[in-house]
Amino acid sequence: MPRVLVTRPIPEAGLALLFPHVTVEMSPGPLQPGEIARRGEGCAGILCQLTDKIGADVLDLPGLRVVATMSVGTDHIDLAAARKRFVTVTNTPGCLTEATAELAFALILATARRLGEAERFLRAGRFKGWDPMLLQGQTIVGKRLGILGAGRIGQEVARMAKGFRMEVVYHSRLAEPEFEKECGARAVSKDELAATSDVVSIHTPLTAETKHLVDAAFLARMKPSAILVNTSRGPVVDEGALVDALRQNRIFAAGLDVFEGEPAVHPGLLELENAILLPHIASATVDTRNRMAVMAAENLLAVLGGRAAPNCVA
Repeated sequence: MPRVLVTRPIPEAGLALLFPHVTVEMSPGPLQPGEIARRGEGCAGILCQLTDKIGADVLDLPGLRVVATMSVGTDHIDLAAARKRFVTVTNTPGCLTEATAELAFALILATARRLGEAERFLRAGRFKGWDPMLLQGQTIVGKRLGILGAGRIGQEVARMAKGFRMEVVYHSRLAEPEFEKECGARAVSKDELAATSDVVSIHTPLTAETKHLVDAAFLARMKPSAILVNTSRGPVVDEGALVDALRQNRIFAAGLDVFEGEPAVHPGLLELENAILLPHIASATVDTRNRMAVMAAENLLAVLGGRAAPNCVA
């Protein structure tokens, strides 16, 4: 049977599909740079995660046919190098849409209503009773939601916003007429989205064009009462500029599930009460992670079995 490297433990649902068809070598934990190439010697396939850097050193492995990432994003894989070497690359789109959108909306509510700050306040023993001036947040019902990147996840967040009677505007690489019709969304320029949205929720992939898409200039255009939420990729936001904006109360709050230097977090963010910070858990539900593992395994087995991969990106 062909050998496959699984770069760290994945849900049993995915492994159960692999075991009858391939010999699995699974790392007990994250692999450091250079280790994937060493551990992958003699493997026909690699099932990796978004934290694994898959460059030429890995793609040059003799006999490697497929890299199946258990993620939607593929910015950690050198796709051009994979195409040049005829190594198929697959991802797992669609299956984490609802979970990620749920978390984005949870961050919208948590930042608007200062829930992180409020819980810390209570746990510190500072709650002395109801007070009309205590921890006043922002109302989101009827406000404007700006979606940066109207793909599957951005559109799902907009659907959830309908329950809060929010007006939806979006800025995306492509026009989305069906989305506009379904959610009453309106396409606007990036500058208009920044200047007029009460909540900005980021859902773009990480590319050369989207790195620091939200920079000091974007943040300067936002309302002082506005909220920024990022569940896409950390480098889309200039964290240094965000820290400055939050410190100076030029925006109301930010909710982040991803970070520019992940797993490191900008120390300035850690000091701020008006930032809610999560450890990259947008897709972390049992159902979603099981589906991701199964989809990655199915992609890998399809290629090794000589079939077209269901979710081929290169």
